[in-house]
Amino acid sequence: MTDATAEFRPPGWLSNRHLQSVLPSLPIRRRAVERRARTVIAASRELVLDCGEGVRLMGRLSLPAQRQGRPRIAVLLHGWEGSAESLYMLSTAELLHQHGFRVLRLNLRDHGGTHALNEELFHSCRIAEVTAAVARLQALHPEAELSLAGFSLGANFWLRVGARAPAAGIRIKRIVAVCPVLDPATTLAALEQGPAIYRQYFLFKWRRSLRAKQSTWPGTYDFGDLLADPSLTAMTERMVLRYTDYPDLGAYLRGYAITGDALANLAVPTELVTSADDPMILTHDLDRLARCEALRVTLTPRGGHCGYMDTLGGPSWIERRIVTTLDRD
Repeated sequence: MTDATAEFRPPGWLSNRHLQSVLPSLPIRRRAVERRARTVIAASRELVLDCGEGVRLMGRLSLPAQRQGRPRIAVLLHGWEGSAESLYMLSTAELLHQHGFRVLRLNLRDHGGTHALNEELFHSCRIAEVTAAVARLQALHPEAELSLAGFSLGANFWLRVGARAPAAGIRIKRIVAVCPVLDPATTLAALEQGPAIYRQYFLFKWRRSLRAKQSTWPGTYDFGDLLADPSLTAMTERMVLRYTDYPDLGAYLRGYAITGDALANLAVPTELVTSADDPMILTHDLDRLARCEALRVTLTPRGGHCGYMDTLGGPSWIERRIVTTLDRD
C-alpha cells in the first residue's frame, strides 16, 4: 500500500534535496546532537551479540530510567559506513529513550570500529548474522516487545530480517525503514553518475574502513590495489571477486536487492518511508516491490536521502515519525 499524501514540509531554505541529504551527518552538528542525546549516551553500555559460527556484532544498549508496563526494545541500524555513533542514530535513540524504550544501536560488521571482532570482511549480503543478532537479542530479553528502525542500507537489512523473521523464530512488533536501498544496482549507478560529493564521501569512508581492517588483520588483508580503484563500481567488483563467493558483481548486487519477491513473505507491520527527491534511491524501483498487506509505503515529495530535517535545533521529522510509529499500540 502506498501513501503519497503524507507530506514532509521543510522551510524553503531547507528544501533542497542535496542539503537534506548531507546536513544530518555534518560533523559541525555533532556537539549539539550529543548534548541533546546526553541522557541516552550516559545510559548506554556495550553489548556484544553472539551470532553463531564465531561471528559477533556489537552495539550500544541503553535502558530507560523508569520502566512502566511491558518492556519494549527498539533496535536501530545505520547506513553503509555509518555506525552506532552516527548523529541520526543518537538523535533517534534519545527520543525513543525518552519514550521508555530500551534502545540498541547496532553496528554492522566492520562498522563503528568493530573491525577486530570478525576476521572476514563485511559485505551487504551478510543477512544471516544480522538476523541471528536480532534473534540473540530476543533471547536475552524474551519478555520485551521488539521493534526495528533502520536507515538506508540498515533499512534494507531490516526489511530482509523482517521477511526472514518467522523462519528464524523472531517476534517483531513493527519495522520502520527509512530510504532503504531497493535495488543496489540502481543505487550504485546513481552514485557513479550523480553529484561527485556522494561518491567521494563513500569512497573516503570505505577506504578508511578498509585501512582499519588491514591494520587489524595484517596477515590476512592487503587492499593496496583495491584502495587504488577510482570508482565505487570498480572497488565493489574487486571486493566481490576476491572476498565473496559471488561469481560477479551483478550476482552480488542482486543478492541484497529487496525488489522482486524478496519481501513476498513479509508479515511484520512495516512502514517504508522514502522521498521522491532522494538522489541515491530512485522511486521507480518502488513499483518492483512485492505486494504484501504488511508493507505500507510512504512517499514524500521532499526529504533527500534520510534527511527529513525541518529544524536545525531538534529532532528531525523522520525521527519523530519513527518514535510515533514504534510507540503505537
